[in-house]
Amino acid sequence: MSDERSVPSSSSSAADSGAVEAILDPTSDAAAVQRRAIRRRRFAIFRWIVRGSALLLIAGAFMFGLDGCFYYPSRVIEETPAAFNLDFEEVRFPSRDGTLLSGWFLPAVGKPRGTIVHFHGNAENISTHIGFVAWAPAAGYHLLVFDYRGYGKSEGRTTRQGTIEDGHAAIDYILTRSETDPRRLIVIGQSLGAAVAAVVVADRPEVRGLILESPFSRYRDIATHHLRQVFQFELPSRALAASLVSAGHEPIDAIRRIAPRPLLVIVSGEDAICPPHLGQALFDAASEPKELWSLPNGGHTEAFVYHTDEAIRRFEALVDRAAAAHP
Repeated sequence: MSDERSVPSSSSSAADSGAVEAILDPTSDAAAVQRRAIRRRRFAIFRWIVRGSALLLIAGAFMFGLDGCFYYPSRVIEETPAAFNLDFEEVRFPSRDGTLLSGWFLPAVGKPRGTIVHFHGNAENISTHIGFVAWAPAAGYHLLVFDYRGYGKSEGRTTRQGTIEDGHAAIDYILTRSETDPRRLIVIGQSLGAAVAAVVVADRPEVRGLILESPFSRYRDIATHHLRQVFQFELPSRALAASLVSAGHEPIDAIRRIAPRPLLVIVSGEDAICPPHLGQALFDAASEPKELWSLPNGGHTEAFVYHTDEAIRRFEALVDRAAAAHP
């Protein structure tokens, strides 16, 4: 057996000496080169992790679509109207397909001036949205707030079709209550709730007036807006939204049928969630009588929180117009 040992080449000896120099003297040029090489390797690994994650996300979106991304329900009840020193009754009623829904009925304080049904936004449940309309009972209005299927104590799983059925069920329920004056039944919809409310109220002449705060025109339009935050450009964002978000039950297709009932659309100039141009498009598509209230420096669904007195004044003016049209 031969006892051969490899003889290191001059190039490998130079590399080894550079590595030794880097270890012995961290301030040397060799050390700096090695540190840059390590950073490049780490960045390459990170880049591939990001690319892989993005591919998985896009693949999942193409498999399942983005419709589910509109809904962020919670089963946790954070607080009740008692936190606002308001009387309330917990109510249960079936949706049109039998799904059992949950809500709260709050009676008016003093002489009733009308009834409000509130369609809340896409996150959590009625317990975190009651603050938007907690002013109503003291102003003389009966109030129904309810959860779509999959939210709060309501049964089922949230779908776009389901939210429409649930909105109709809420109108059906409030009309069964003796407290409801059918001449003064008003719907307030906020954010996603504005989209649902527009479609529901278009087919419910029993509702005498509609207020939409921070609305959007189409589901694909609002998806395009948020995809642009990732992809920067309009055309690829719109193409991706068209591929991943289904069409149907679009507010802009229903809004023309609100007339001749009064409509108030509220948009906010600094609304990053539902930008004002989408609410403007919805308003432009509506027929008279209609009113646009624009808050130049407002954020998402801020009108009834930070501009409460003006919001109530505009609301009551709409109620009076609605009642005058149906004496």
